[in-house]
Amino acid sequence: MRIRRAALTPVAFADPPLLNAMGVHEPYALRSVLVLTLEDGITGLGESYGDEAFLTQAHKVAAELTGRDVFDLPGLRRTVARVLGGAVHADEHGLTGGFSAGKTLASVYSLFEVAALDAQGQLLGRPVSDLLGGRARDEVEFSAYLFYKYGAHLDGEPDDWGEVLTPDAVVEEARRMTDAYGFRSVKLKGGVLPPDQETEAVEALADAFPGHPLRIDPNGAWKPDTAIEVARRLDGVLEYLEDPTPGIAGMARVAERASMPLATNMCVVGFPDIEPAFRGGAVGVVLSDHHFWGGLRDTQALSTTCESFGIGLSMHSNSHLGISLAAMVHLAAATPHLGYACDTHWPWKSSDVLAPGALEFRDGAVKVPDRPGLGVELDPDALARAHETYLRCGLRKRDDVSYMRRFVGAFEANTERW
Repeated sequence: MRIRRAALTPVAFADPPLLNAMGVHEPYALRSVLVLTLEDGITGLGESYGDEAFLTQAHKVAAELTGRDVFDLPGLRRTVARVLGGAVHADEHGLTGGFSAGKTLASVYSLFEVAALDAQGQLLGRPVSDLLGGRARDEVEFSAYLFYKYGAHLDGEPDDWGEVLTPDAVVEEARRMTDAYGFRSVKLKGGVLPPDQETEAVEALADAFPGHPLRIDPNGAWKPDTAIEVARRLDGVLEYLEDPTPGIAGMARVAERASMPLATNMCVVGFPDIEPAFRGGAVGVVLSDHHFWGGLRDTQALSTTCESFGIGLSMHSNSHLGISLAAMVHLAAATPHLGYACDTHWPWKSSDVLAPGALEFRDGAVKVPDRPGLGVELDPDALARAHETYLRCGLRKRDDVSYMRRFVGAFEANTERW
């Protein structure tokens, strides 16, 4: 079955002022929505980053897909490589590390692979999870994803969550999120306040939510000695400690002393990173993300590699909409080694581009859709509204640092600050 058209639409949706090591989220998050239309009218959906640099590269590929066989994924990969060649880095959109031309190619390919698999599933009458080998689980568990945050954006308009800058406020945020979604695991985005204060917040969470697996991710904001001390203090409290310090060498130094596994989505972000990180004992858990690991099937290859070397597998999240959530759910369902609750930013958004009902959180988990493909349906009116928001908001790339300097003029990114 041939592709008749590949349409890429940039969208934006409201994002609260969430804090991290690089600053604070701007008022809108950017994404791109891909619709592959086949000869018989079937459509396949994909979603990825919405930064202008990424969109420029993705548009180049979209223009080359007319007449291509939607089942020819090796041909799709060759097309991406040929069209982009030595493309400038278009993956500099967030907190993940290791920006490279190779990572850009993997990210762009992933967007089109997901849409192709969605279309394939609809043609065959099978869910994407079946195309990936079948389900190892019927529902996928997710973790509450807590953030320190300001009470309002610069326009002064407060959001429903309010300010979160103290341990008590972190616990209240967790309580509200777990009550609403039933999450049974809790993760705190750190790297914002001094480590003692963030450690106190984790200890408060442990008291408030006994038995809930806990994680903290300071995005490399701590020096190795500081990370070792935090790991000592949180011995027996954390499920894993994510990216406490930058780089494979620093992570290996901390891992040698920490009782809990170290997890990463910053120092292992592509297949070339695996050998030095695993050989150096730097990580115990890799956080996969099909958006930058090269799609759903390459992420399954990552899973097999991790399992072969006794390394755990979790799943990273960036600000996303429902198409990405659906892809994450199918992938996690078909990846037996993914043994941790996945990250998700889902509770932080208030709009989507999908028709409601296909994806619902119950007891912290999402049931795998049974319908063919991803099992979700695009809402054209919602897509149009999200595109209008993109045009109106004026943002064209994510820049947490610059936005933070409008709150705190002398702010510098917190990488290995403490």
